[in-house]
Amino acid sequence: MISKMILSSNELGCSEEIITIAAILSIQSIWVSIRGAQKELDEAKLRFAAAEGDHVTFLNVYKGFLQSGKSSQWCHKNFVNYQAMKKVTEIREQLRRVVLRLGIVLKSCERDMLVVRKAVTAGFFANACRLETFSHNGMYKTIRGSQEVYIHPSSVLFRVNPKCIIYWSLVSTDRQYMRNVISIDPSWLTEIAPHFYQQR
Repeated sequence: MISKMILSSNELGCSEEIITIAAILSIQSIWVSIRGAQKELDEAKLRFAAAEGDHVTFLNVYKGFLQSGKSSQWCHKNFVNYQAMKKVTEIREQLRRVVLRLGIVLKSCERDMLVVRKAVTAGFFANACRLETFSHNGMYKTIRGSQEVYIHPSSVLFRVNPKCIIYWSLVSTDRQYMRNVISIDPSWLTEIAPHFYQQR
């Protein structure tokens, strides 16, 4: 899925952003969670939060980290895990070398997050969900399979509940929670994966 996302980013002209997202997704979490400091962590996340969802929020964190000169103090102040960000930088560098070897042109889409969301959709189209029309508790159903799922409380889209989203992974506790979600336009699904989704 990550490979497909990276290959699509080449056509969409957002490979710089997508290899950053790919590197961050390969880490358990870039946030530091400290017992009893949930409110502070939530406030720190809000400083980077993007309306599009977690993937774009990660890009904001990465940009801030680079602008700080990869500072551990900056990380501490913003509840970002410094060791995780160092690992992200290493993984991103490995990915950069791989994509250049494959002849993928590294290009930034600047602030055009629509193409970033499309590239994520191209890789993770199988993880698309739709908000249930009369749901008062934020219940989503997977478009293929109608499985009941909910946005994880750690997501910036928790309680925002966009109509259609794509998730990175599911966590099972008392419910199936979606981690790392991004809002999408459902029309992209039939455009990107007609073999998987029939137009209804």
